[in-house]
Amino acid sequence: MHPQRKKRLHLILFLVLAVAAAVGLAMYSLSQNINLFQTPTQIANGEVPPGRTIRAGGLVVEGSVERDQQGLGVTFRVTDGQSEVPVFYDGILPDLFREGQGIVALGEVNTEGLFVASEVLAKHDENYMPPEVQAALEQAHQDGKAQMEAAAKEASY
Repeated sequence: MHPQRKKRLHLILFLVLAVAAAVGLAMYSLSQNINLFQTPTQIANGEVPPGRTIRAGGLVVEGSVERDQQGLGVTFRVTDGQSEVPVFYDGILPDLFREGQGIVALGEVNTEGLFVASEVLAKHDENYMPPEVQAALEQAHQDGKAQMEAAAKEASY
């Protein structure tokens, strides 16, 4: 092989490897920074690895809000109609936060199954619900409806 050709081939191989490494590092970095939305059912079923930052949402369960008397800590439960997940947040909650309302929280699940939120967002008017929460509630409703219909069919036999 001619030395000039060999030099050019080495340069091309080096460039291909450098581009592949850059793309691989970029993809790895992006995958670590994505905050996926998870429903309370997915969290309760253990589909979320502990320590992974996610967004979780649902309705705040009536009567579940417990405020820490010594600080700003608040513990409450979030549901999608099928499962409930306990949430802990240490900070000032939004003014519109209340029981029975939709919320989206950013945080991570610890090893005990408690969702530790670093940010809590509440819906901002009577008609708005985050799209992810709305879809999760509708899916949970459809799943529950299908289970009831299957149980009714089975009971009639």
